[in-house]
This record gives sequence, C-alpha cells and structure tokens, in this order.
Amino acid sequence: MKYKNLEIQKKEKICYVELNRPGSLNALNSELLIDITNFSNSLSKDLVTRVVIFTGKGKSFSAGADLKEKVEHSSKLEAWRSNIGKPAIKSILDIPQITIAAVNGYCLGGAACIVSACDFRIGASDSKVGYPEINLAINLNWLGLPLAVSLVGPAKAKRLVIGGKNESAQDLLEWGFYDQICEKEELMNVAKEMANLYVLKPPMAAQMIKKSVNFLSLAGAEAIMHMDYDQTLLTAETRDRSEAIKAFFSGEKPEFKGD
Repeated sequence: MKYKNLEIQKKEKICYVELNRPGSLNALNSELLIDITNFSNSLSKDLVTRVVIFTGKGKSFSAGADLKEKVEHSSKLEAWRSNIGKPAIKSILDIPQITIAAVNGYCLGGAACIVSACDFRIGASDSKVGYPEINLAINLNWLGLPLAVSLVGPAKAKRLVIGGKNESAQDLLEWGFYDQICEKEELMNVAKEMANLYVLKPPMAAQMIKKSVNFLSLAGAEAIMHMDYDQTLLTAETRDRSEAIKAFFSGEKPEFKGD
C-alpha cells in the first residue's frame, strides 16, 4: 500500500519510514497522522519485518502539529472530532516489531510524542526536542505526558513539558530520552546498526517482551490520561490562549494572567 505522506522502504527485514512533508518541516497534518495510523496497523500482518525505523525527510524529523490546519477547526465539536493524533501514537505503541526513531533536526510537540512511543531513540548531535504546547497556553495530549514520564522521570518530564524549551541532544541523552546520539551524517547508519542487533533476535520472544514492557511502564496511563484532549479544548477557551496566539504571530512576549 502506498501512502501520500510517508516514504517506505523495506530491506533486509528492516522497514525504513520517512515522514514525507519536507516543504513544511514534516508538520503533522491530518493526512500524515492517518497515514501513520494505517501504516502502523498494517504491520500486525507483516511477518517478514523485524525492525521499523522512523525518521523525517529533509532537515527535520517534524515541526509538530500543523498549526495552519488547526486554525481551520473553528468549533470545539469539530476540533474534538478531528483529534486523530492520539490514535496515531497508540498505533505506534502497538507495532509488534521493534521500533527505532532516528531524530534529525527539530522534533517538536506531537513529533516528540511519536519518537517517545518508539522502543529506542537515536538523535543527531544537533537535533532539538521540545514540547512547545505550554507556550501556546495548552496542555500536552496524545499520551505524550505518560510517555515522557516513563522515559525521563517526573522532574525532567516537568522541565520538558512545563518549561517548553527545545532541549539539546546531549541533555536528552543524559536524561534517558535518547539511547544514543551521533553526528547527523551518521544517523541512519547508526540506526541501521542498532536495528541489525534486533533483526537477529527470535521475533516472537522479542515482540512478547516488548508488549509486556509497554504494559508495565504505561500501566494506568490510559485510565489517567483519557481526558487529555478534553483538557486541551478547555485551555483553548482561556484568555491566556488568546494571548499566546497573539504573541506567537506578533513576536511579542505574552503576559499570562491565569484566566
């Protein structure tokens, strides 16, 4: 099956997946998120592929959610119905095969949720990961919060998500978000080297272990975070949200008042 916004190549039991909207820094619009969900779900029937590597085509992994598209969803009901980000993240978590994120350039917001849903993360030394939602006066959804906590612990997760800064590859490695970093020219070679280790493992045992670890590390996440997008809709109605949007487009410093 062909996907409009994904470039897929399968070779030697490894599936390479590129987010393919380089003209918009691979921003996550509805079509791309649906492609990710459909592709990830298709892997349950793939008995050949052992490892899946996700990366971004062009200079960056992804700039995150497509803000231009979000503006088009004017009503709360329409916005709620358009929440297809969370199913995309869950579909990545449910991929049976081992998954590796090869992070190039910027990886922001929803894109950081994508890579945190993978089993392993390799970052280019100049890559930047951040959760800018707080700077737009909204909370993090798409299961991003429990995924961040499971990787870096509560204090560092608060720094990432409440601080809203783009963090360096070296810091992310030290915190445990990245498993490895390398020069950007070597990113895919290093990702392939990691993939080759898991290609050699017995797939049934590896996939059962992966599934069990995910259940253990994310136990209760869905029960706690079932309302995360409802929280986003609530914060979207605040005056702070309007102030954040105005500041974003004007380049001025916002003044948040808590209402």
